[in-house]
Amino acid sequence: MKNELGGLKSRGRQLLGALLKASKESFTVIEATQILNISGRYASSLLAKWTKRGWVHRIRRGLYIPVPLQSTSTEVTPEEPWLIAHKLFSPCYIGGWTAAHHWGLTEQLFNSIYVMTVKKIHQREQNLNGVTFKVKTILPKKIFGTQFIWSGKVKIAISDPTKTVIDGLNDPAVFGGIRMVADVLSAYIHSKEFNQKKLLEYAKMMENSAIYKRLGFLITLIPFDNAITISSACKSNLKSGYSQLDPSTAGDRLETQWNLWVPKSFNIKDQE
Repeated sequence: MKNELGGLKSRGRQLLGALLKASKESFTVIEATQILNISGRYASSLLAKWTKRGWVHRIRRGLYIPVPLQSTSTEVTPEEPWLIAHKLFSPCYIGGWTAAHHWGLTEQLFNSIYVMTVKKIHQREQNLNGVTFKVKTILPKKIFGTQFIWSGKVKIAISDPTKTVIDGLNDPAVFGGIRMVADVLSAYIHSKEFNQKKLLEYAKMMENSAIYKRLGFLITLIPFDNAITISSACKSNLKSGYSQLDPSTAGDRLETQWNLWVPKSFNIKDQE
């Protein structure tokens, strides 16, 4: 069969073994050149040959991962899409709806991996071997509040529960809309991960007054003992000017105490 795993001669096995041992789960042509101390042309030739014989899999031009030993075909989907995201978009972190699901703040499943990166990415949605990545470019100073998860030999950053919530308040689109932001916020404040001090610290670090407007408005709709404390903190940090509760949907009702335009489609009773 065309896709059956092929054999390697002694020299080829040595080179492939050295590459897999020294690389961190995935590798580029340049990294293969450096690790094996060979020319770029020879590295490209070897990787093309190994891909054809089923020992490595090309994620995109110049980027490869090993094919799992138990695989019987070269047609594989990456087992660690977070690792691929780290490789493609670093400096970055896993965030948005992906982080919310990871921390148990939502049970909703999404078909894509949400990535926050400082790289300027023109194609915001990318599909690589059956894995879809949704990518948002952010300022370097907004990469904070992360934790690390190990994937083999690689340390992958993911927004911690508090930063995950703040990112949603900063841009509801990273959760798919304001309704899910409200749901995630409610799950967060009723979880063991809730940290009021950190929540307000992160909000300040983001330097976006709209976060306080959305947080202040939403927190009063959620049954919660410390709602008044957080609400007061948000009011003290409000700035002039009006913001949209959800930038994707123009608001038609002005909540004057929060300088916030709220769409009629956002029913307060839905959040009670």
